[in-house]
Amino acid sequence: MKIVVNPTYEHLRKFIESVPDTFEREGRIIYSGRNLIKVMEVDGIEINVKRYGIPALANRIVYSFFRTPKGKRAFEYPQMLLQKGVETPAPIAYIEERKCGLINYSYFVSMQSPYQRNFYEFGNADVERCKDLIIAFAQYTANLHQAGIMHRDYSPGNILFDRIDGEYHFMLVDINRMTFGEISVDMGCANFARLWGQKAFFEMLAKEYAKARHADEAHCVERVLACRKKFWTYFAKKHMVKYKLEL
Repeated sequence: MKIVVNPTYEHLRKFIESVPDTFEREGRIIYSGRNLIKVMEVDGIEINVKRYGIPALANRIVYSFFRTPKGKRAFEYPQMLLQKGVETPAPIAYIEERKCGLINYSYFVSMQSPYQRNFYEFGNADVERCKDLIIAFAQYTANLHQAGIMHRDYSPGNILFDRIDGEYHFMLVDINRMTFGEISVDMGCANFARLWGQKAFFEMLAKEYAKARHADEAHCVERVLACRKKFWTYFAKKHMVKYKLEL
């Protein structure tokens, strides 16, 4: 078993080493699917533990020998974001189990985010009631992209936020899929496609994003709506859409 601990949290090593043995029976489940996420409490501190499911055989070989495993990327990327002033839960440790030389379960351990809200709440939201949030989020995203940072799974549950002293603060989670480098305006517009919301929400988002990046508003609106339509048309063929889908 491989364990990598952030030196800042070396005092939690005993807990970290126990995770594979205690994960099934301890903690509070906050997400259950292909991966399982639990919140555990250690010395009065809430800690987030994500267990990545065992990949299919072909991917086990790929992630064992050729590509960086998701959990390891999830541990390494936050350090890069935090150095750039981008909020994300502090990484604590990465745990990797292997069986017959191939990756088995892996775990990413981090601090639990203090922000309680996420973008699922905007599926059917009235634009005027969340105008300030849309403007702040568009500017935040533009700043990320101009800094060469793009979350490739920019979906509602992976963007947490709260309003503190009258200002919106955002935090990225589940960041094992990232792009670092030059992010064009077209790439940035496409990045919004997975979000929930009605057309008016995306139109305002596109206009504010264009302003923040000094780009053409009409082009950004067209690009954002086209990418959104393409994603959700495909998604709706295979899954149930949990909000009123207006294309």
